[in-house]
Amino acid sequence: MWFLLGAMAIIATCINLAMYATGKDYKLAMAMGLSFTALTVVADYSMVSSWVEAEDWSALLDVVPIMAGALWMLTILSILLNITPILLELKNKNK
Repeated sequence: MWFLLGAMAIIATCINLAMYATGKDYKLAMAMGLSFTALTVVADYSMVSSWVEAEDWSALLDVVPIMAGALWMLTILSILLNITPILLELKNKNK
């Protein structure tokens, strides 16, 4: 599930940037990109929670240390990419 949500977040972010580049209203795509990013993080948390409930310590030891860093980096990247059009509009407005 997290993989599907992550793919949808990437697609929504690409649509966001493409709509901004063509001059169309991008705010819905931006909201979708950020929402799917949040849902991806929650789905990952649910997956880890199920491993804890099942006491699958080997899965936790193998995946969680790498996954935590990757989730932080990808979430930050998603936020930056999705708010880029707003930042560019502010920059252009100030010129």
